[in-house]
Amino acid sequence: MAKKGMLAEKTAELEAAVAGLFTGTPAPVKKKAKKKKAKKAKKAAKKPAKKAKKAPKKAAKKAKKAKKKAKR
Repeated sequence: MAKKGMLAEKTAELEAAVAGLFTGTPAPVKKKAKKKKAKKAKKAAKKPAKKAKKAPKKAAKKAKKAKKKAKR
């Protein structure tokens, strides 16, 4: 199901179009939808950097765990 905001937007567009038919005024130019693919690609590009940033902490944590296990 579409979001309420999206439905309200579509309804307003249709009402404006119908009103335009009777008054003779053209419908306003519709803005283009944002591209999701570009956003996803940008996010995916950041992933390796994020992993690299966490790597030292992860290694230290692993070493600490191994040390603790060896003590037992």
